[in-house]
This record gives sequence, structure tokens and C-alpha cells, in this order.
Amino acid sequence: MTDATDFRLRPPAGFRLVVVGGCGGIGRRLVEVALASGLKVAILDLPQSIAAHPPPPDCGVYPADGSDPRQVEAAFGALARGWGALDGFVNLCGFSPARQPVEALDLATWQQAIDGNLNAAFLTSKFALPLLRRGIAPAMVHVASSLAVKASAGYGPYAAAKAGMLALTRILAAENAPGIRVNAVAPSAVRTEFITGGTGRSPNPDSPLLDLDAYGKALPLGRIAEPDDIVGPILFLLGPGSRYMTGQVLHVNGGLFQP
Repeated sequence: MTDATDFRLRPPAGFRLVVVGGCGGIGRRLVEVALASGLKVAILDLPQSIAAHPPPPDCGVYPADGSDPRQVEAAFGALARGWGALDGFVNLCGFSPARQPVEALDLATWQQAIDGNLNAAFLTSKFALPLLRRGIAPAMVHVASSLAVKASAGYGPYAAAKAGMLALTRILAAENAPGIRVNAVAPSAVRTEFITGGTGRSPNPDSPLLDLDAYGKALPLGRIAEPDDIVGPILFLLGPGSRYMTGQVLHVNGGLFQP
């Protein structure tokens, strides 16, 4: 018989978690809840994001651009020297350029979106894996997007990058089972700075990616997502409540997409 405590949905106290993009809208709330739950938290984020939203003093902080291999390797090297191992990894890194049709895109805009989303997911995963292998019941969670599976005009490079992240999640799950579980969360739009350009990037409030209120009213649940709506599923995928899940995608979208 399994002890009832094995069915806790969040990771246990002392769980060593790194949050890539921990200074963003979802990341800040995830860090806050994780710390309140007794987890040890390290943050990897852009220097300008760290400056704009300084992390709590009890977090490890590692400035790095997730799309730069040398910076990512250095950050995880420093984390390895500090902690020696990881039990959890969450990747929230990403942004979307302004909406425009694929035909109008230039290669530089396309590449920037791929670098900041898919390539960052690859690099941070690559350097996190050796530390996770030393951890206890380790788990990875990539945060993708509903746009990876439900097309919306104008989001070509972002949607393609996030769809690639879902494929990467499944490959990582296959390659690292049974030792490391790897899953993804695919949210719909969330009420954060992402809508006006993304944390750490130049804000563009006069040209948001979408009308949040109109978007929310069109969803079956009748409202836009808040960071807490995404934090719960992330913590679930990190914890023992999801111990028989790997290579899966949790669609957290208010009913927008129902696979």
C-alpha cells in the first residue's frame, strides 16, 4: 500500500528547482509559490529582466541569454558548483515578434523568434540534463503555447518555435526515460507583460499582440488566464502526483483547444 503522502501534488520541501525565465510574469509567480512551498529556487534570466524584477534574496540568480550557448553553459556551470544537482527544471523562456503574415516576414525576425524560443529550450535543456541526472526523481517542464497546436494568423515564427518545443519535449522524454520525466504545458494567452513585448524587451503597449478582454470573453471559461492558472499545472508536472507521466502536453487554455 502506498503512503498517502506520496500523493502530494507539489514537489517536496528542499526540491532543487531552476526556473529559466523566472523574472517574467508567470516565472515570478512560480518562484513565489515554490519558495512558499519550501523549494530551493534558482533563476536564469536576461540581465535586464533581473534588473527590472529583482528576485527574492533567497534565490540563486544566474544572468544569461538563453539563446547564447556560452552564457547558458556558464550559468549552469555556476549552478553546478553551487548546488551540484537539480531535481527540477522549468523553461519559461520565450517571446513573440509583432504579428504579421509569413509572406511579410524577413529572415532576421524569423530567426530571432526561433533563437529566443526553440533554440533557448534546446540549450537550457542540454546543460540542465547532467545536473538533473544527479537529482532525486528529476523532472523537466517546458512551457509552450496553444499556438503550437491551434493556428492563429500572424504568429508564424512563434507558433513554429513552440511546436518545435513540443517535439523537443517528446524527444527528451524518450531519450531520458526512465530517469528523468519531461513534460510540457501549453497555455493560451496569459495576462502578463508578454502581450506587450515580453519581460526584458522593449515594451510596445500601443500595439499589443491581442485584445485580452475580447480574447477572454471568447473562451469557454469566459476569461483570460492569470499566472496562477499556469503555475499549478507546472508544479503538478514537477511533483510526485505526475510520476507516471512523461512526454505529455497539458493544454491549459480555458477550453480554447480540446484535443
